[in-house]
Amino acid sequence: MSQAQTSQQDDIRGVLIQTAGGRLLLPNATIAEVLSYAQPDPVEGAPDWLLGRIRWRGWQLPLVAFADMAGVARENAELGAKMVVLKAMGGNPRAPYFALLTQGFPRLVTVSPAALGVDPDQDGLPAGARARVLLNDEPALLPDLEGIEHLINQALAAAA
Repeated sequence: MSQAQTSQQDDIRGVLIQTAGGRLLLPNATIAEVLSYAQPDPVEGAPDWLLGRIRWRGWQLPLVAFADMAGVARENAELGAKMVVLKAMGGNPRAPYFALLTQGFPRLVTVSPAALGVDPDQDGLPAGARARVLLNDEPALLPDLEGIEHLINQALAAAA
């Protein structure tokens, strides 16, 4: 097998999601669907970053403003905003999905080991982030999806 074939086997399909505070890099397999923004139903007593719940395929999904949750910027649902439905990783059968607010349409990318590097500055990672990375020398955050789910569950339990 040639080195090029081996390199391609190590590549993964990723998605760059633009938020008010920067970009998030996720594996493509975590995304269930991308939707146009619709006003969510409010959740009384929820933190500002939990924008409410949206209806999707019979589910009531929490909609999260990542930049607000992370404390890096103020997110707002402007014209062209999207909602990315993500598969939950926590294994809760009653909450198998949640949604993130994005600014614009997510972009599919090929992530190769050569193109992806860890940013040497990992100090003070924002809430909901696992690591700072560089993809083709462009900064992005790897979100901590299980951590975000945990924060969502805490917020919904406190609001109930």
